[in-house]
Amino acid sequence: MIDAGLEEQVEEEAFKSTESVIDLLQMDVVEFEFGYALVPLADANQGGDLLDRIVMIRRQLAIEMGLVLPVVRIRDNIQLEPNAYRFKIKGSEVASGELLFDHYLAMSPGVDDETIQGVETNEPAFGLPALWINEETKEKAELAGYTVVDPPSVVSTHLTEILRKHGFELLGRQETKQLVDHLKERYPTLVEEVTPDPLSIGDIQKVLVNLLRENLSIRNLPMIFETLADYGQLTRDTDLLTEYVRQSLSRQITQSFVKDNQVLRVITLGPDLEKKMAESIQKTEHGNYLAMGTDDTQAFLEKVAGHVEQWAAVEEDPVILCSPAVRMYARQLLERYFPKVAVLSYNELEAYVEVQSIGVVNAA
Repeated sequence: MIDAGLEEQVEEEAFKSTESVIDLLQMDVVEFEFGYALVPLADANQGGDLLDRIVMIRRQLAIEMGLVLPVVRIRDNIQLEPNAYRFKIKGSEVASGELLFDHYLAMSPGVDDETIQGVETNEPAFGLPALWINEETKEKAELAGYTVVDPPSVVSTHLTEILRKHGFELLGRQETKQLVDHLKERYPTLVEEVTPDPLSIGDIQKVLVNLLRENLSIRNLPMIFETLADYGQLTRDTDLLTEYVRQSLSRQITQSFVKDNQVLRVITLGPDLEKKMAESIQKTEHGNYLAMGTDDTQAFLEKVAGHVEQWAAVEEDPVILCSPAVRMYARQLLERYFPKVAVLSYNELEAYVEVQSIGVVNAA
């Protein structure tokens, strides 16, 4: 027969063991792992300032995106190559790179100088061709017009772009609730008119994620909530609500795409294509979706691809301009294949903008 005291001790140890295992299930939202040769990046005793840089990145992106980013967990990983590093979002790798710690990364101004020698590579954040050069070559490269950066700056730039690209994945319901609670401190009446009725926190989160997915800052939450208050009584379709919000943010969108000359070069969708897309929209109780035929979809993607190739001469990110009725459907079709192509509607641009069409995508 088991002694009662011993039995109680066994149960207590089993409970503690279960607690410790549950703790292991906690997942870091954003992680930066690196090989042992890159430890000095994060070691303040060796002059590393990566932790300070990450603090500044989170502050910068909070202002830029309107999103409070989670803490970045930093750790060395002996399973990685000594000079390798990788970023993980919610446990899955999203990007990786390699640094030569005692070198500098040099990017050509457009015309390569053959006297600048180094190890060929690609700048990890944007994929530009680059060279790893040593200290002796640094000054020569700078005089030749090369952009020269140190390894900590390479990592910081890469992390910044990763957080921009994946920011929408980091906004869950809990994070949305925190933003709403903060807004409520200053705009209680506005928030109460939007949530919990007619829109739930989940509805609001979907709208904000839609905006972030297309690189639109959600910092102007009061304006976003004003629009949700206006249209939330009419529909709970979060895609449609997103379109209304985007139109209310027309000044912000315009300033993001239009330069000082107030001219916006675009690719437009022809009336025949817009008509075909509008006729292919299927409406259901769970929302609307585009049910355009496979052949028409393929033809659309191929025509856009041709225009995007020609766009390289403009030296700007491609922009497609179309009617509000089909904007989100065009964006959904293009997102996987052309993630850098922005899709705007006429209602999202301020009246002063001069639109110059440099191409038209027509129906097949």
